[in-house]
Amino acid sequence: MEWVKPLGGIGEHAAAAVEPAQLDAIDLRLLLLLSQDARISQRSLARELGMSAPAVADRIARLHRQGVIEGYGVRLNWSALGYPTIAYLTVTAGQGFEQGTIMTKLAELPEVEEVMIVTGGVDMLVRVRVRDHTHLRELLIDGVWQIEGVQRTETSLSVAENKPKNTASELLADMIRRTEQG
Repeated sequence: MEWVKPLGGIGEHAAAAVEPAQLDAIDLRLLLLLSQDARISQRSLARELGMSAPAVADRIARLHRQGVIEGYGVRLNWSALGYPTIAYLTVTAGQGFEQGTIMTKLAELPEVEEVMIVTGGVDMLVRVRVRDHTHLRELLIDGVWQIEGVQRTETSLSVAENKPKNTASELLADMIRRTEQG
């Protein structure tokens, strides 16, 4: 029998260690403005930063090349789309099963927002978005519990949550404050 490394396949899911990009105060202000409104025009950014639009375009292109900007997105009101329920699943993998494979299979389920391998008494934490408890039951029975290697799950329902905060803006504003303080 060949020994399977339970954590052998998680490398492709783990964030690669990278050197932080060297950013100046203008880069940080530019990122802050984009984090507050990703649809802001380059002309408006230039005006806010006291630069020319081509100079702003060059900075944005450099930030893309450096991997600082990975993309742009939209925040949706999931309740308005009929998916008001958030549940968290803790998943324990069976002995001898590769967690990276299980992680990949979980992430393929449309309702799954995030899958993280965690430390502690369980192997994975999974955030799912469903319509209601019937949808959650179907997801567990027809999806999660059908994945080879899933030994055990526990489900927690979210009963209340804060409006999602703009973590990017908050962290960038903090970085700017620390840069200005020296």
